[in-house]
Amino acid sequence: MIAEVIVDISNSDVDKVYDYLAADGVLPGHRVLVPFGRQKLEGVVIKLKEKPDTSHALKSIERVLDPEPLILPEFLELAEFMRKKNLRYADCFRLFMPSRLRGGAIRELKRNYLFLNPEIDFESVYSDVPARAAAQRALLKELSGGALRESEAMERYSSSVVKALIVKELIIKKPMRTFRAPGGMKIAAEKPVLTPAQQKVADAVIGGEGVFLLHGVTGSGKTEVYMYVIEKALEAGKTAIMLVPEISLTPQMLGLFRARFGDGVAILHSGLSDGERTDEWTRLRNGEARVALGARSAIFAPLSDVGAIIVDEEHDSSYISDSNPRYFTSEVAEFRAAYNGAKLIFGSATPSVESYFKAVNGRYRLLEMPERVGNAKLPILETVDMREEIKSGNTGMFSARLIREIGKALAEKNQVMLFLNRRGYASFLRCRQCGYVPKCPDCDVSLTYHKEDNTLRCHYCGAKFKSIDVCPLCGYDDLKEGKTGTEKLEEETKRLFPDARVLRMDNDTTRKRDAYVDILTKFRRREADILVGTQMIAKGHDFKDVTLVGIIDADIALYYSDYRSAERTFQLITQVAGRAGRAEKEGKVVMQTFSPNHYVYKYAKSYDYKGFFRNEIRARELTKYPPFTKIIRLLSLSENEREASSAARSMAEEIASLKKNGAAVLRIQVMQSAIKRIRAYYRYQVVVWIDADGEDAVCPALYEIGRKHSHGGVSVFAEINPQQML
Repeated sequence: MIAEVIVDISNSDVDKVYDYLAADGVLPGHRVLVPFGRQKLEGVVIKLKEKPDTSHALKSIERVLDPEPLILPEFLELAEFMRKKNLRYADCFRLFMPSRLRGGAIRELKRNYLFLNPEIDFESVYSDVPARAAAQRALLKELSGGALRESEAMERYSSSVVKALIVKELIIKKPMRTFRAPGGMKIAAEKPVLTPAQQKVADAVIGGEGVFLLHGVTGSGKTEVYMYVIEKALEAGKTAIMLVPEISLTPQMLGLFRARFGDGVAILHSGLSDGERTDEWTRLRNGEARVALGARSAIFAPLSDVGAIIVDEEHDSSYISDSNPRYFTSEVAEFRAAYNGAKLIFGSATPSVESYFKAVNGRYRLLEMPERVGNAKLPILETVDMREEIKSGNTGMFSARLIREIGKALAEKNQVMLFLNRRGYASFLRCRQCGYVPKCPDCDVSLTYHKEDNTLRCHYCGAKFKSIDVCPLCGYDDLKEGKTGTEKLEEETKRLFPDARVLRMDNDTTRKRDAYVDILTKFRRREADILVGTQMIAKGHDFKDVTLVGIIDADIALYYSDYRSAERTFQLITQVAGRAGRAEKEGKVVMQTFSPNHYVYKYAKSYDYKGFFRNEIRARELTKYPPFTKIIRLLSLSENEREASSAARSMAEEIASLKKNGAAVLRIQVMQSAIKRIRAYYRYQVVVWIDADGEDAVCPALYEIGRKHSHGGVSVFAEINPQQML
């Protein structure tokens, strides 16, 4: 028997199937060890066949690495699907299992457990233990109901009690595998009755087919609909996947799901330790857990017979992997739903323009929840023109209106959230005399100032340097700070409201393990009055005492050179505004902007998504942007600028030839990337607009052009509808 094997090397030159003589008992999906050149490498068996495709002598599989195949049959087909989207085989299979599982780097965690000796008669032995040995009798009684971890027994009954029973051979000690379980927020178990609006949507999903787009305003109770659909899937003997866009949302969601579904919920995301991720993946693979919860990577949860897939906040760009391996979570979700016959819900208060376009054109089934639960009102959104603040002499971060509203909310014992989507203390430092700005030596970007540890950091490559007080070029000692970030916002908030307890949540304050849980738990418990943060606090969080949200700078994303800038601004404002007034208390939002007349704010102020969509879709149609076209970017990277540029020009010439020969190519641009250099690699790009229906016909040719020029010192990556044109 011949085994077709994919070798675990992420390189286009070896990205193909290799034939090996099959070992005894090998099956598709097995990890195997194979000779490859002078090395011995891991691989995955994808198929068995009778005859090889070559006349050359074949090498044999040396060893099967697992008792059972780790890769599900579904994932073997998914790898073929993703490879057509320009991914390498090896990169696909790396997505399907924890990285440390490859190579066997993670050991099982074992702990000692105590059991009753199976050779004794419990009743007779228990009656023979004297009444004065109350602790021994209590431990025996507890063990009659099942095993107990030795450490817990010693803590509750003392080590001498445990030792005495072991010596008497009444109990035995055995090492058992213990799964490392990530923590979540503690939330009381509830199972509220669905409102008529929720029930209508849930019934439509349960009784319907196809892909559903659930457009529900913030606070409309989408999460309860999700859990109802998942519950029905579990009752039918199936499994479920629930995706959230931010790792910061997982503690709250994990608490909710464990309260409803118990230990049958496993969590998957990049913030877990290697041991936790492997153990949670194993619980899903062996059926001990039947619900996978997590961020983007949880779409690859190793579940069989999936009955429901939920993608919450489907508009969020985090669902698109913009680094190798590149993939769209929505495409993988649609594949898995079709393979399993599962219910697939994309949910959002602000759906992406592309998704809503699919819904109004019938590809997705549109479901709507336009009202908040309990007829609660959406918060009033007030706009503050910061130009007028400056004219009145206020050059600070806070408008007079926002200061008043914060003071009022605190006086009424309510909580406040302040949103600024820029971390750090200042976006850059600049010499007032000569104009010098410290830049990253490996990236074509200015360094961000962090006052907390007096450093200058690159937010692209992570480089960190000690800050400067004097200009290294001219010696001038008065350096100007650029636009402010959350670190300075926290400092200014504490200065203005010295009696308020302030927390900050951004990438800098959540680097430590469980930092997300600690910050959110403190805020939920009312151990803080004000939460300052980036987009981490903008989505999904539900705090009943938050009555005020302050948007410090609404314009941050508005003027990016990106066709999605208006859409992203509308989404962020609507999402963060939705954190206010989610219970019986009314909410208010104060939004500070230097462009109060921009059309985005008109629609955001009235929460008019449909109006915004109509305006945006007309503009996209006129300018030939998605969803009316597809944009493919071929990004050329090299440590040698001339080679990166040359590869981009050559690719553009070949694509132009395709266009001349009738390919559905509408426009081609070759240019230096917006950020010329990142991590010491120069970056040039070819941007190609193609007809929306021409993806299947044109993209394979574009991918082949990219692969052909990805060699030597040049790497080429292809992206469809890139999320950032940096």
